[in-house]
Amino acid sequence: MSFGITKTIPAERGQAAVDALYDGSLNEYEFHMAGSPSKLSPGDFVYTIFHNQIVGRLRITRIVPGTVHPKSGRPRTLIYVAAPGERLPLPIPRQGHQGTRYYDGADWPEGLDSSD
Repeated sequence: MSFGITKTIPAERGQAAVDALYDGSLNEYEFHMAGSPSKLSPGDFVYTIFHNQIVGRLRITRIVPGTVHPKSGRPRTLIYVAAPGERLPLPIPRQGHQGTRYYDGADWPEGLDSSD
């Protein structure tokens, strides 16, 4: 299993935004997380959810605390991941959500776990 967080890609961003994380067109991507992560470290993963399915994961390269949300002024952390990530051949059903949730990677298929 590989620890990390889940982040939902909003439907209005479209399939092209999801594909860009996994097709080699990006080298890095930045996710935002409210507050400061207490259990997350570089080397963990961001599992992406799109249309209520985990479609893949990206390895966290760095975590930058101490930033603020530009509209609300509330603290947030920037989570940088290496792209392209690992895309699942068959997505895993998982309810989408707002914000960030910790995830233990238990549903990730055996043989696809590059961290072992």
